[in-house]
Amino acid sequence: MTSFPRSPKIIKGAIIGIDPFNPLASVIIFQYNPDTLRRTVTASTSGEPDRGEALRLKGPPTEKIDVEIEIDATDQLESSDPLVTAMGIYPALSSLEMLLYPKSALVIANEVLATAGVIEVIPPEAPLTLFIWGVNRILPVRITELSITEEAYDTLLNPIRAKISLQMRVLNYHDLGITSVGGALSLVNQIAKEVMATIGSVGNIAANISF
Repeated sequence: MTSFPRSPKIIKGAIIGIDPFNPLASVIIFQYNPDTLRRTVTASTSGEPDRGEALRLKGPPTEKIDVEIEIDATDQLESSDPLVTAMGIYPALSSLEMLLYPKSALVIANEVLATAGVIEVIPPEAPLTLFIWGVNRILPVRITELSITEEAYDTLLNPIRAKISLQMRVLNYHDLGITSVGGALSLVNQIAKEVMATIGSVGNIAANISF
């Protein structure tokens, strides 16, 4: 009897918010990988170029990613998962939404400082968010828009099925600083693209040259 699997193991996409104070608060592994992913890459140029400067770049391009994911609690409800039975998919939706919220403790602390007469209050930072789409695409991103369509509910009106539209802007080393974790990760991704572009070009030339 062979142990060879009938189908290859599928790597799941994910979005992870890196928060050292609450590392499990924003770990979203896609239940189903999206069928499509839309990427828009815009060159970072210096506007209307001077003569002879048309090829100048200010930095890496601006990249935007649009993707739709689905969350469905049907299987967990059939197996009587206690968390899903009590709250539906609220926890999964909350994990995504919290990537856009400042931490409540920091909001309270800033309000206390403002009340005490502190003139300058530092705006809170969002956690470093990573969009993971396979081993070759681990990108620091900022979620710019999150659209949630709840499609079904349990008897307590907990959502049990939803479609989520995510719009993300990929952050690069120009945005984050090359010495930061996100900036270094961005540069690593660029270097990987440079290597893959070279491999693709060599392969294309070899495939189209006949001796």
